[in-house]
Amino acid sequence: MAEMNNKNYTEVLIGGKIYTLGGLEEENYLQQVASYLNEKIVQVRTIDGFTRLPDDYKSLTLCLNIADDYFKEREHSHVLASQKEELEKEVYRLKAELVNAKVRARSQAAGNPRAGRSPEDEKKA
Repeated sequence: MAEMNNKNYTEVLIGGKIYTLGGLEEENYLQQVASYLNEKIVQVRTIDGFTRLPDDYKSLTLCLNIADDYFKEREHSHVLASQKEELEKEVYRLKAELVNAKVRARSQAAGNPRAGRSPEDEKKA
């Protein structure tokens, strides 16, 4: 558990009010969080009829919009992780192909034309 004196505190402006945020993150990060919240507040205020909603519905609308962003970003993260995994597999396959090509080239240079061939190459030959 982190000690209390390791926390960073900073004043931020959210929705026109000054708040003191504290956390283990750097001040810049806390300011970015506040900026994101301000952007979301401005965004939801543009929704037709928002200003006539009760305060609890206004808060709920803001929370739903933030949750929507979160789940969209989480899905995007999963897609990127899957793409990364596929690209890593392709890199591994290409590296193996390169090694096999180098072995074949060295073998052919040494006078052994069949050495270093992959099973696929042997079938073609």
